[in-house]
Amino acid sequence: MELQEAILKRRSVRRFTDQEVTDQQLQQIFEAVRWSPSWANTQTWEFVVIRDKELIQKVTATYQMEKGTNPATKCSQAASALIVVCAKTGVSGCYGGKETTKFSNWFMFDLGIATQTLCLTAHELGLGTVVVGLMNHNACKELIALPEGYEAVAVLPIGYPAAELKSGPPRKAVADMVHVDTFGRKMF
Repeated sequence: MELQEAILKRRSVRRFTDQEVTDQQLQQIFEAVRWSPSWANTQTWEFVVIRDKELIQKVTATYQMEKGTNPATKCSQAASALIVVCAKTGVSGCYGGKETTKFSNWFMFDLGIATQTLCLTAHELGLGTVVVGLMNHNACKELIALPEGYEAVAVLPIGYPAAELKSGPPRKAVADMVHVDTFGRKMF
C-alpha cells in the first residue's frame, strides 16, 4: 500500500471482529513507530499493550462523557487489544529540565506524530484503530501502574475491522487552509 493511499483510506474503526492481533503484527507496528520524529530525538513515547480482558474492561470504564457513554466504549471492549499511548514528561520541549517553548506539553506533538504512524501502519496491515482521548487519564494511569513523570494520553483500541471501511467525512479544501506569507492571503 502506498503512503498516499493509506492516508486517504484510513478511518477510525469502532467495530471489530473477534480475530486476534498477533504479537508479530504489534512488533511490526512498533518498529515503524520508533522511527517517528520527536523533539530533539527525545522519543518520549511509551506504549502499554493491554490484552487482559478484565483490564480492558477497567480501562474502558475510565472513558467519560458529560452525558451518556463514550462512543468508543463498545469497540474498546470488543478490541483484540488496547494500546495506551503514554509520554515521559519534562523532556520534550525542554532543555536542562526547563520548558523552552511557548506551548507546554510539547510531548503531545511528538505523541501525535507517533500515533499517526501507529494508525497508518496498522491500516497497512489490515487492522483498524480509533484514538480515544475522552477519559479519566489519572485513573487509567493508575490502572496500568504508570510511574510518576509519565502521563497516559490516549487509548487506541486495535483489531480487525468488522465492516468494510467507508469513505471519510468531507474535508476542508486546500485553498481554505493554506496561506502564503501572511494569514488570509490564500496560496491556492
